[in-house]
Amino acid sequence: MPRTKIQEFAFLATLVLVTVAFLWLLWPYYGAILWAVILAILFDPLQRWLERWLGGRRNLAATFSVLACICVVVIPGTLILAALANEAAGLYTRIGTREFDPGTMLAQLQGVLPSFVREALAALDLGDMAQLQTRLTSFLLEFSQTVANRAIIIGQNTAQFVISLGVMLYLLFFLFRDGVVLAASLRKASPLGERETDQLLEKFTSVVKATVKGNVTIAAIQGATGGVTFWMLGIQPALLWGVLMAVLSLLPAVGSGLVWVPAAAYLLLTGAYLKGAILLAIGTLVISTVDNFLRPALVGKGTMLPDYAVLISTVGGLSLIGMNGFVLGPLIVALFVAAWSLFSDAKMQPS
Repeated sequence: MPRTKIQEFAFLATLVLVTVAFLWLLWPYYGAILWAVILAILFDPLQRWLERWLGGRRNLAATFSVLACICVVVIPGTLILAALANEAAGLYTRIGTREFDPGTMLAQLQGVLPSFVREALAALDLGDMAQLQTRLTSFLLEFSQTVANRAIIIGQNTAQFVISLGVMLYLLFFLFRDGVVLAASLRKASPLGERETDQLLEKFTSVVKATVKGNVTIAAIQGATGGVTFWMLGIQPALLWGVLMAVLSLLPAVGSGLVWVPAAAYLLLTGAYLKGAILLAIGTLVISTVDNFLRPALVGKGTMLPDYAVLISTVGGLSLIGMNGFVLGPLIVALFVAAWSLFSDAKMQPS
């Protein structure tokens, strides 16, 4: 018996409602699910190699792949988070006990500034050093306390963190083991044509690989280079500034320069010419070069997006979603471009 229009509408309405309810149910753990999918895509070559090496035993291969993810991603990330919390707490204590006094730094800086610079700052209502000292001290206190509190909150919410981590690793195992079957089921259930579905899935995979691999590689190089340079020059806390440069490197064009440029300028203006020159040289020749050369090759080429689209989508994603936005922002834009390209191609084809 053929379906009536009412039955078709009721079926579609039910399908939409249960899908929305399902997504609502998963929303508290969307971050864990997102990173399970990302890690499954990134470590898929390892999973395929293990399956061949182990004679097709997918369960054992998936177990080894999950253990590799734990060793490469989870454990180092946890150690860095713990060290970052200690650095931030130490900075907060030093500022509170006046061991590290931003006001003294600003007073030294004011003494070496040329008169025309001081006049320009005064014209911009930035010449009141007492007010600047208060603002800078307040900012550093809030910044260090926020970083420390974020890490402490994760520690305090151990149960929630363990559950999210468990969800991610549990889902990751099944994505490794059954990824091919799940992808085939997704293609079969897709309301789009086979060609459109394959192209969108291919775009999804390529963008995830490009954004995560590219951004993480650039962040690691810039953060490590900047942190080691700060440590060698005696700028503390070096780890905190290194991690901050790594995070800021997610922003194309500006990125880690928001940290090392002011630091180099302060060193040069306060008479530490050798240290300032070293930091300026490394920042210009190494840190900035890494961003200018690697980002177009690793991120832009993989996502097939121009630099301005990568910048806007990354900033927008970080603003709306948080840290997950550096992946989801470019991903949404890339899928948007791919979907409209498919629509345009479909219109061009003769009916």
